[in-house]
Amino acid sequence: MARLPVRKTYKLFIGGEFPRSESGRTYEAQGQNVARASRKDVRDAVKAARGAQPVWGAATAYNRGQVLYRLAEMMEARTSDLAAVCSGTAEVEAAVDRVVWYAGWADKVAQVIGSSNPVAGPYFNFSVPEPTGVVGILVPDEPSLGGLVSRVLPALVGGNAVVALASETTPLPAIELAEAIATSDLPGGVVNILTGQRGELAPILAGHMDVNALDLTGADGQTAELERLAADNVKRIVHGGADEQSPWAITSFLEVKTVWHPVGQ
Repeated sequence: MARLPVRKTYKLFIGGEFPRSESGRTYEAQGQNVARASRKDVRDAVKAARGAQPVWGAATAYNRGQVLYRLAEMMEARTSDLAAVCSGTAEVEAAVDRVVWYAGWADKVAQVIGSSNPVAGPYFNFSVPEPTGVVGILVPDEPSLGGLVSRVLPALVGGNAVVALASETTPLPAIELAEAIATSDLPGGVVNILTGQRGELAPILAGHMDVNALDLTGADGQTAELERLAADNVKRIVHGGADEQSPWAITSFLEVKTVWHPVGQ
């Protein structure tokens, strides 16, 4: 009798764990049954991100770079699994290289956008970048893996925590990436990935009062509605590129704090 293979169950990724949707719902995408997240799943993901962000944000920039490099190692080890759910090996290799590239910027971006400012008085004046906090990201559909990496990594480099809504039509790369994240050194909750219907989940994320920034790169026709919902707590709105690689993408998720200090104190 022929053996039936064990089919993979594609779950959510919240707080470093892989729960099913609390609603028990699924939907079909890329020939697989995928968890369909609910309003409560969004709230749980934001709560996990808020709890993890202070630890990740307080880590040294050098340490964040090393952790992200470890993520690239885990992705490299899972090349065949990732290639099977995106356009192929070339996209995986490009995504791994992009993670390495952003990891290298972790301890350099503060030198680029920070400064010591001249003032007319006995004071030092410094501009210092700080993370925005919890970032909600609507992942673009294409490239399915590259678009996810291009939007999530800039937010992570600066010390933010992320709640990402995966592509509704091509969600499998996001869950495969979540498995690489789970075996890397990223603290649980720094990255949370939800799968499901974007029209249902995006407004909940945009209106959540504990989300500080919203990346609308994958918003499609929802942009105006989501910007209106985000205005309730003055979220930072980001419109990036689906295949973007730039240090300025990192600065989109940073705030700059100015510090005054008396000379000689």
